[in-house]
Amino acid sequence: MGKRKLSIDVLRGMTIFFMIIVNSPGSWEFVYRPLRHAPWNGCTPTDLVFPFFVFIVGLSMSYSFRKYHARERSAWVKKIVSRTLLIFLVGLLLNWFPFFNKSIADLRIFGVLQRIALAYGLGGMLIIFLAKYYKWAFAVVLLLYWWLLIQFGGIQPLSLEENAVRYLDLFLWGDQHLYHGYGLPFDPEGLLSALPAVGTVLFGFYVGKTMQAIDQHPKQIRALTIIGLTAAIIGMIWHYLGFPINKPLWSSSYVLFSGGLACLFLAVLIFFIDHLGYRKWTYVFRAFGLNPLISYVLSGLILKTLFLIKIGEVNLYGWLYVSVFQSLLGDYLGSLVQAISYTMFIWLFAWWLYAYNRVIKL
Repeated sequence: MGKRKLSIDVLRGMTIFFMIIVNSPGSWEFVYRPLRHAPWNGCTPTDLVFPFFVFIVGLSMSYSFRKYHARERSAWVKKIVSRTLLIFLVGLLLNWFPFFNKSIADLRIFGVLQRIALAYGLGGMLIIFLAKYYKWAFAVVLLLYWWLLIQFGGIQPLSLEENAVRYLDLFLWGDQHLYHGYGLPFDPEGLLSALPAVGTVLFGFYVGKTMQAIDQHPKQIRALTIIGLTAAIIGMIWHYLGFPINKPLWSSSYVLFSGGLACLFLAVLIFFIDHLGYRKWTYVFRAFGLNPLISYVLSGLILKTLFLIKIGEVNLYGWLYVSVFQSLLGDYLGSLVQAISYTMFIWLFAWWLYAYNRVIKL
């Protein structure tokens, strides 16, 4: 009872695998629709990858926190704070890389790693200081976030232009430190929307504790199916009642919907991997699962480096797409195959670490 399952490591590895694929197409002009984010409201398969990883953060915490004892609270708080700062700093440096061509005055503050850091840090603090009442904190976080968006947004408080997440970030940091990919300054990993991401961590923690309390695989699968369906359905109901499923805002309905689907997907993995023993196909994902964050960081560093190398008027990554993948496989398939090829290139590093059982923790 309580032993962490291979299916958890596989799910962690799968999320990193697809995060790298989504971030590295051969051309952003030619990306299959399921590999694109929803423009605003709604949810595509790609919109599930990041919350699945944050869910796994909480799930993994339920196992690592088994060593926690109240008398050691100060040591655990120190551990959580130091790891939060480290992950946040690495994310900030990744945004700044390669340093020489970007002024710190225009540096984007937030990003994927920063969101993971804040969700992990705040979620860990709630779990330690609230103990068994963390489940109430989950409900409060989701309702509080909904109230804050409605109360402090504009006339259309859930729109791109007038949401409270954007307002707060603009007030605190200014537009030069925000993401501009939506055509105006708005950060999908902004400070306020880290709050519901904490809810995703708490949901994963709850699922992990539930798994540890059940011995047999069929009972675990049944429990996860019930939890997952309930959360996903409530999320969909909230969506239709006026709080849309929205990844950029990380809406509370999105927390429930994506968390529910993560729970259901984990149940499927437990059935095939842990219960039936079909494990050979998991090898690629197990390598990423052992060192997920360092694999993600490396993928960002190498990709940015390839963008710096010019061949004529294009960067090296774009040149590879046009000269190799697009010419052989066409626009969309070439773009996808290049992303997969690049991901497998990063996997070689993860495999080397996995083969020698080396873990680089962030």
